Amino acid sequence: MLRTPRALLLDFGGVLVDAPPQPSAPPELVRQFARIVEGAVSDEQIAADLSQGARAYALWRDGVGKTGDPIELPHAQVWDNFVSATWPESARDAVEREATALAYAWTWRAEWEVRPGVPEALRAAADAGLPLTVVSNTLCGAAHRDYLAATGLSDLFTVEFYSDEAGPRKPNPQLALLAADAVGVPIGDCWFIGDSLHRDIACARRAGAQAAILMHSPRTDREPPDPDLIPDATIQDGHGLLELLRQAFGTVDRPSART
Repeated sequence: MLRTPRALLLDFGGVLVDAPPQPSAPPELVRQFARIVEGAVSDEQIAADLSQGARAYALWRDGVGKTGDPIELPHAQVWDNFVSATWPESARDAVEREATALAYAWTWRAEWEVRPGVPEALRAAADAGLPLTVVSNTLCGAAHRDYLAATGLSDLFTVEFYSDEAGPRKPNPQLALLAADAVGVPIGDCWFIGDSLHRDIACARRAGAQAAILMHSPRTDREPPDPDLIPDATIQDGHGLLELLRQAFGTVDRPSART
């Protein structure tokens, strides 16, 4: 049985929300780019460069995650490094001016859905007096914030930390440490819940979290095992998290559970 936590740190995609893959060059995003560059780049070239850029950015994320203390790239640098490097200067300048709006559009997914049992687990934890934080790698945290607000869950969180806003990328432990410090709880009293061994469980271990909990998602299955990254518990969804909280507190809705 895990020790009772004093705060929860939760990933966004794969934990709070199901994040199925989306096309790397969705038509609306191509049209948005086309409006911005005003004909300097063809729609076909925009779509091709977005697709290639998505693959290159994914490889960069995987590679930088193996370094000591990875940090997120600024929005404009993502486009310049991975998508628009060969475009005319006028088009590159236009993309730079609209870099954050484009990052939001590339991040947002109409297919996002809150994972089963997550609202119940979050509300039970909040009722038990636990501060809740989001700790997520993302190109654009604003899209995540807006989604949580639209689902009515954002009020349950004390603070949300996203890599593009804060700087560090998981497994850089600084992202978790910033979140724990923001809620005034030592990281050693926090549960860290994520769906990636190599990003979330590694981040939790490096930061010194009380418990590193792996919530299973499709991404979990795509990662190779690592004998040095064994979670303290593995759960399937929010219902599993609620059960862990009930075990830790005895019940999460008693006043005596508040810390």
